[in-house]
Amino acid sequence: MGRIYLSLSQQSGFEIEYIEKALQSNWITSGGPNVNDFEVELQNYFGEDSFVAALNSGTSAIHLSLILLGVKPGDEVICQSLTFSASANPILYQGATPIFVDSEPETWNICPENLEIAIKDRIKKRRKPKAIIAVHLYGTPYKIDEIHAIADRYGIPIIEDSAEALGSCYKGKNCGTFGEFGILSFNGNKIITTSSGGALISNSKALKEKAIFYATQSKDDAIHYQHSEIGYNYRMSNICAGIGLGQMKTLKEKIDSRRNNHLFYRELFSTIEEVELFETKNEDYFSNYWLNTILLKSSKVKNDLLQAFEEANIETRPIWKPMHLQPIFDSYPYYGNKVSEKLFENGLCMPSGTNLTNEDKKRIEKVINTFFN
Repeated sequence: MGRIYLSLSQQSGFEIEYIEKALQSNWITSGGPNVNDFEVELQNYFGEDSFVAALNSGTSAIHLSLILLGVKPGDEVICQSLTFSASANPILYQGATPIFVDSEPETWNICPENLEIAIKDRIKKRRKPKAIIAVHLYGTPYKIDEIHAIADRYGIPIIEDSAEALGSCYKGKNCGTFGEFGILSFNGNKIITTSSGGALISNSKALKEKAIFYATQSKDDAIHYQHSEIGYNYRMSNICAGIGLGQMKTLKEKIDSRRNNHLFYRELFSTIEEVELFETKNEDYFSNYWLNTILLKSSKVKNDLLQAFEEANIETRPIWKPMHLQPIFDSYPYYGNKVSEKLFENGLCMPSGTNLTNEDKKRIEKVINTFFN
């Protein structure tokens, strides 16, 4: 039997017309008409006062956000610990210090209580953080009201890492539009893909234009090549943006498909006491359920189940290993109660792609029923 993957990309069928347009017009470079049109599509999706810069990765978007917020060597930036390393790596690009904060058990995202403890302690040490990177983990919004109230109280801007949360909402408002900056990823495993790519969302046209300036090698307005600031090669390519334009046409269907996968897992695990399916807690939170995740009773059960799926040629993975446990980051400050550690020990990501077929679901169901019965 063929392998069932965790989250593969899926064509919409509309991509080729935009790719051919780029080829026929010889726009085979970074920037171009498709990039401009893709930005407009995203701005229309996110609504009024949203300005989008299309970039070559979500990581680039985080890096440029830090630059735009004035983060410099020696500064400190708070970052959610339970996330992918791309959330934290750009802090080190800037020569700044990451300060990691634990999760809370309801959304698995940054904990308001520990966030405020961290801020107070850093201020006491005369090290007020320059920014907060909060993540909508696996598509589930963090506790936006609480987190932003704390950030506002201390005057610290939030970079909203929505790499996994395109289509997710909090109280009817799109994730990616709450922070000083929002971040999207269009990596091959995301809700929509541009093969590789990302975007920076701002409520300021001037900040969008400054981000594009940095992303295109900081070329000054001169007839010759002149550079007064450090620049980066971060702009999205015209070919990639063409893929994105085609993918946007089926975004709603892709979100519906992921959420339907969640309904399948809810039914599958409804009678299995040893498994807890992660779900949003109330109607304020609308998750795209980019990846469906479960908690097992112990790390042994998790590892045994992972192995059972692997023997059936089905890909599952542990959830993200917290950043404060990573060798590259384990010497940096951490504030928490080991919630994220427990989630890592017992958590498993299930296949959640938009191309998951009924036959695939039967194979997954068979592994689960055999394993627990």
